[in-house]
Amino acid sequence: MPQSPRHSRSTHLLISAMGEQQPGLLDHLTRAILDSGCSVQDSHMAVLGNAFTATLLVSGNWNTLSKLDGALVTLARQQSLDVHTRRTGPGQREGHSLPYSVDVIALDQPGIVHQLVGFFSSRGVTIREMNSQAYTAAHSSTPMFTAHLSVEIPATEHIASLREDFLDLCDELNLDGVIEPIKG
Repeated sequence: MPQSPRHSRSTHLLISAMGEQQPGLLDHLTRAILDSGCSVQDSHMAVLGNAFTATLLVSGNWNTLSKLDGALVTLARQQSLDVHTRRTGPGQREGHSLPYSVDVIALDQPGIVHQLVGFFSSRGVTIREMNSQAYTAAHSSTPMFTAHLSVEIPATEHIASLREDFLDLCDELNLDGVIEPIKG
């Protein structure tokens, strides 16, 4: 019997899960996704402090995503997780944009993340992904900061000017920074 187009079309579910870190949480989460007949398209998981956090983009049809919604309610209760979901579509790349990678390392100081985000935002650059970490240097016990961003620069942006402005920002904030095209 043919399925209606709505039920046969692939859809996506964004899942955000947080809870106290304990062994096996990611295993339980990915098992629920697999058992529901869905597939992980993109994911990011981290332990921050004593907390576990995961963000996943899952694909499936209408029926499998509904089944997963129910399984996540049960999993949240069993594992003391905060789970939030939102239906969405597949990711779309910005039209006529260039993928670039940005890496920064510096002495840790308040406001670095805000300054970086503000710099790119003010130029219409989309930040696709950002990871940052404050840490203590092993030999000197100096508080350090590192960040990695994947950005999409509008094709209309003059890359040399953007790079020069970025390096000026790095000089102003005493950051060591690199911006370069993502290859492949």
